[in-house]
Amino acid sequence: MRITDRRRLISLYLAEGWRRARLAIALALPVVKGRAGFRSMRLVVAPTDLRAIDPFVAEEIFQGRYPLAGRVLDAGQQSPFDLELPSQQFAVRLHGFGWLRHIRADKSHAACENARWVVDQWINLHGSRVTGIAWDADVIAQRIIAWLSHSPVVLQDADAGFYRRFMASLSYQIGYLHRIASHLPEGLPRMRARIALAMASISTEARTSAIRRAGRQLNRELERQILPDGSHISRNPQSAVELLFDLLPLRQTYINLGHDVPQRLIPAIDRMYPAVRFFRHSNGDLALFNGASSTLATDLMSVLRYDETAGQPFKALPHAAYQRLSGGDTVLLLDTGHPPMGSLSRTAHAGCLSLELSSGRNRFIVNSGSPRFAGEKLRQLARTSAAHSTVAIGDVSSARMSSSDFLGPLLVSGVAKVEISRQTGPDGSDRLSASHDGYLKRFGLLHEREVRINEAGTKIAGRDRFLLPDGLPAPSLPSEPAIARFHVHPAISLDRLDERKVRLIAPDGESWVFSLPVGEVAIAEDIFFADVSGVRPSQQLEIVFHGPEIRWFLAHHA
Repeated sequence: MRITDRRRLISLYLAEGWRRARLAIALALPVVKGRAGFRSMRLVVAPTDLRAIDPFVAEEIFQGRYPLAGRVLDAGQQSPFDLELPSQQFAVRLHGFGWLRHIRADKSHAACENARWVVDQWINLHGSRVTGIAWDADVIAQRIIAWLSHSPVVLQDADAGFYRRFMASLSYQIGYLHRIASHLPEGLPRMRARIALAMASISTEARTSAIRRAGRQLNRELERQILPDGSHISRNPQSAVELLFDLLPLRQTYINLGHDVPQRLIPAIDRMYPAVRFFRHSNGDLALFNGASSTLATDLMSVLRYDETAGQPFKALPHAAYQRLSGGDTVLLLDTGHPPMGSLSRTAHAGCLSLELSSGRNRFIVNSGSPRFAGEKLRQLARTSAAHSTVAIGDVSSARMSSSDFLGPLLVSGVAKVEISRQTGPDGSDRLSASHDGYLKRFGLLHEREVRINEAGTKIAGRDRFLLPDGLPAPSLPSEPAIARFHVHPAISLDRLDERKVRLIAPDGESWVFSLPVGEVAIAEDIFFADVSGVRPSQQLEIVFHGPEIRWFLAHHA
């Protein structure tokens, strides 16, 4: 291990150790009633939940079956919390109580009574045992938001005894989250904690000082995590959508109750919408970069209906370091940034210079994405360079991941510098050239990708090559094979025309021809991690480097 990598690793160990020590000290303190600024804990309002509801899920839960995170638990007449849960993702969804929203599809007395019974079971079994996944900070935040938002369902026809138990448990959870929020890792969990605490401060009978403090703390987190171009600091396109689901109701609740809206809240929302539009493909789906998975079309539209910023998508997100090239109905999106480091890199992917292509109503070339509900092994496999439409040398990714149980799967080394050049040609074509140093330390090489799209969006020319540190073409390649991969969306079928040409055909007949001037393009089996229904087989195009560079072309055929 190089000295710089060793120093970085030591720094990560020290930072994580210090964070855990501060968290341990905070947890050693007793939860004092009223510590977070709440008095008698009386509900004032139920914030709106914008997520789509499913009557089928509501009926299943009423029958004692819980279809969550791609699995189904048949509890019958038993409490689901008495049974072994199918997966960790299932446990997160069950304990997070976001499924309560589906009960809104059937607000009958029996359905609400059943939901109330499940909540009461959680209070009895987990409400006083601060341990396990039920008390993970992000799960607590999700549960607080869900209990507040769906309190009308849970409390419909409730007796005084349940109301007291419900409010006492909610109060304890809010106090506990308030105590640990400052010591959580950077990223979505800390942001969601601040959103939950701000929502609780205005949804319950809290002191004015508590409302203002929660607003200030939310302001600080928004400033840290929402970049000036509207993207999230994780560089995950899906993060902004997830946050908008909670930030939009929070904004409206502040306004409806006449409270001062936190200063950063509305500007952050206004910046996030253009970033969401930037990552949308021509068919409306979100790009699969840096941990993004499939987003349900109904969920995405639920968020976009509140977009008041309008306008065409940006050509680049300079702070998140992504580029968008388009022509006609064709969209090319490229990752031209280095992944975040430290605790933010736990879900970051080694996909520098990866690209995605969409045209009309179809996505043709994608990244493999992150699995929505799969286990940890597949989740880590999806982070490798080989799972992205970019170039990889052997089985080496452009970023190295920690194998330490203490640190978790952080990125400890990799891409540190990306150089970008973008030009518009006299014929209206758009050209992008970018290089990264992710393979410099191990192989002494830079990877450069150049992409050009014509004004009509019907022709794309690409070049991948390896350079020496001084920018000159590499005279030779490493002993391990270098492979450029283009992952094909599973809805697209492939038709080999000859050894250098493959036609990509969409279900509606639209097609693109991928070709090489020299060499051979191979069709290989692949895995698409990010499908809504789960992991599914797909195909990929592979080009092996036999020299320092390859050239490739894509031509549209209606």
